[in-house]
Amino acid sequence: MALPSVVPAPASIEADGSAPFALASGTPIVAAAEIADATEALQSLIETRTGLRLDTREPADSAADARAIVLEIAGDGAAESYRLDVTEASVIVNGTDAAGLFYGVQTLGQLVEPAPGGWQIPAVRIVDAPRFAYRGVMLDVARHFHDVATVKAYIDRTSALKFNHLHLHLTDDQGWRLQLDSRPLLTEKASATSVGGDPGGFSTQDDYREIIDYAGARHMTVVPEIDLPGHTHAVSLAYPELSEEPVLSDHIREIVRDYGGELPVNGVPYDGMAVGFSSLKIRDEATYEFLADVLGEVARLTPGPYLHIGGDEALGTSAEDYDYFIGRVSRLAASLGKAPVAWHEAGTATDLEPTTVGQFWGYVEPIDGMDAKARGFTAVGSDQGKLILSPADAIYLDMKFDADSPLGLTWARGVTTARRAYEWDPAEVVDGVADEQLLGVEAPLWTETARTLADIDALAFPRAAAAAEAAWSPAAGASELRTWESFAARVGALAPLWTSQGIGFTPLDGIPWAVEVAAGADRGDA
Repeated sequence: MALPSVVPAPASIEADGSAPFALASGTPIVAAAEIADATEALQSLIETRTGLRLDTREPADSAADARAIVLEIAGDGAAESYRLDVTEASVIVNGTDAAGLFYGVQTLGQLVEPAPGGWQIPAVRIVDAPRFAYRGVMLDVARHFHDVATVKAYIDRTSALKFNHLHLHLTDDQGWRLQLDSRPLLTEKASATSVGGDPGGFSTQDDYREIIDYAGARHMTVVPEIDLPGHTHAVSLAYPELSEEPVLSDHIREIVRDYGGELPVNGVPYDGMAVGFSSLKIRDEATYEFLADVLGEVARLTPGPYLHIGGDEALGTSAEDYDYFIGRVSRLAASLGKAPVAWHEAGTATDLEPTTVGQFWGYVEPIDGMDAKARGFTAVGSDQGKLILSPADAIYLDMKFDADSPLGLTWARGVTTARRAYEWDPAEVVDGVADEQLLGVEAPLWTETARTLADIDALAFPRAAAAAEAAWSPAAGASELRTWESFAARVGALAPLWTSQGIGFTPLDGIPWAVEVAAGADRGDA
């Protein structure tokens, strides 16, 4: 018999064809007061999906024979794990911890289906736990600014797929997006523009705290990135004395020719798409005074353990200066009580802070020595999770999903189909780096072409679900569910749920998208 559709694929799922659990208005959720967040999440999820409003009860108030959905935290098992048992008589979601309960609730929401006269949950037993501790998405708010409401919507969409980190790319050549008391000129003078001459913007510290709190309530940790020492043209608008003159290579001129805009000029806002031309002044002590202020304030604002210092595409910085800079700034980040994170180029630094985590953005089959650079992070410090995988030709969600799409780019080996986003395995990307040395997987979404939440939705979904499966589910070959055919069927079955949640996914070819026959005429009866 066919198994119910769950994405990402769980570690274990069993169904025997028994009678389902019938949902109706007033079906009780039995949960202790201290897990009210999980109760509210389930109520919202069910109401959005079905229109039904469920009741809530404390365990002591629930009759032993009552049909109910029971939420509980057991405290045993792997972190973030859960068990879900559905019978005709009851639904029990048991999380090892609050995060595991939250993920069990999200799985339960995916299982809800229409039935004659109402709604039901198929009888099933799921035992589930994540493959990797770090499961991230990145949203670039620098190329195009995205406000609090948009970021919160993206948190909702991605936490439901069991992602647990939100990497915010806060600064780049086109704009500085976080208000800092120590350096107010950064947002006063360097936040007004975006790619293509579109309006800019920035988050106040209250905005940033609101995002952090909202993410935390959904078990996501915010990872702020201040991209250094390149991608720093915006700094020149506020502090031109800290910035080198742009390095205008033939490559930069080609991008300007192909995508429009003007060549970058120090101290003048830049709204083009070229990368790699900017650099801070590496040997000027004023640069490090600036970074002590900036990184120190970002660290104080951010409760999570990570501080991303960039390090990619620093083509305007000599190799010697880059090596010096990365060593010094990675140690600065560590001195602030954070684990530094840097893009894989930083793996070449000879004095890299040993706690630094690398982020690989090369291809599934690495070229140009990108894998050797990534291995630089696993060569220092402990053998435990030191590398995040973000292969650009698989899970860069800003790549075009088809050749005719007005959204997205194609530099990462052309069009990235949903199938290509799915058919790769983290342990097979960087030779010599196995699961135990991988911290996890992250799917970035750069926003050169993404101006709105609708653009983000169209680019990210369904391919974000493929990245979620690489991050959460058993390795390819370790589960019968870990095939493209299985994934296509399961993600296609999410179409009615996503539609009810207002997610504007792109119905890519090759996926059998479900068209749901409405439940009974009276959605309040079952």
